[in-house]
Amino acid sequence: QVQLVESGGGLVQAGGSLRLSCVASGLTFNKYTMAWFRQAPGKEREFVAAVKWSGGGPYYADSVNGRFNISRDNSENTVYLQMNNLNPADTARYVCAAALRENHFALETVYPDWGHGTQVTVSS
Repeated sequence: QVQLVESGGGLVQAGGSLRLSCVASGLTFNKYTMAWFRQAPGKEREFVAAVKWSGGGPYYADSVNGRFNISRDNSENTVYLQMNNLNPADTARYVCAAALRENHFALETVYPDWGHGTQVTVSS
């Protein structure tokens, strides 16, 4: 059974930084594409970033490109999301996802496995 456990969220002021972690178990981690999505209250879940198992990418949503950095440590079965220069529009619940597929990595439907998420709140 695949388990994804996120941590690292919290309350931060605009311009600040946070580093999210997602520890995976129950899967061959180095064969999975790993991604971060986020969902703000009243909004649909949206793609944030992804990194393929083969090393392709990373890939980012336009809204976070240049501010966020996704990385993975296959020896620790962990994917990270370094978030810099945060602004209130980044406030959301951030969720980790895993998929064996590499294509269409920005689509929710590609990912069968999801964590419960970690809340990020950015104050102005």
